[in-house]
Amino acid sequence: MAEHIHPIFDRILSRADKETFLKQRACVIWLTGLSGSGKSTIAEAVEQALHAQGIFTKLLDGDNIRSGINSNLGFSVEDRRENIRRIAEVAKLFMEGGAVTLCSFVSPTKEIRALAKEIVGEEDFLEVFVHAPLEVCEARDVKGLYKKAREGIIKDFTGISSPFEAPETPFITLRTDEHSLEACKNELIAAILPRIRKEE
Repeated sequence: MAEHIHPIFDRILSRADKETFLKQRACVIWLTGLSGSGKSTIAEAVEQALHAQGIFTKLLDGDNIRSGINSNLGFSVEDRRENIRRIAEVAKLFMEGGAVTLCSFVSPTKEIRALAKEIVGEEDFLEVFVHAPLEVCEARDVKGLYKKAREGIIKDFTGISSPFEAPETPFITLRTDEHSLEACKNELIAAILPRIRKEE
């Protein structure tokens, strides 16, 4: 089958062309953390704030992706890996189109996040650890998932019956158990703006 594939990467407009047009530098901002830690909420707030500043973004969120392109995947180790592999490939496409791409996914293991970083490229992969202790996330239980996991209704649930491996050297850690959404949003924006602002 491979002999019938003829990529045209060398003939399409480059990422540099898109970044010049958009007057920004693209990257992938990868938010990882337990369910209920605040990943999606922060990603949504950051996207709105960047958009207000004229920055072109794309937000990829776990539930949205699993209802579409990855609707055929479950939560086994193999399916989680494939879920993240596909997401990273999609994120890379948006990044190559010049977008500051926000990815909000539990992505629980170091191996899975390393795979995403390898696909995106180390220089362009900004790992954001959205950190709140398990007891805080479980107390929030925004979607009622922890209750179902404790009752055995949901299998392989991260933090309960499946492990979460915290990043060792993230680009930034946001403590949502200690700081407000507004504070976490502002902290992340302050960290990434120098990276994405393209000098005239």
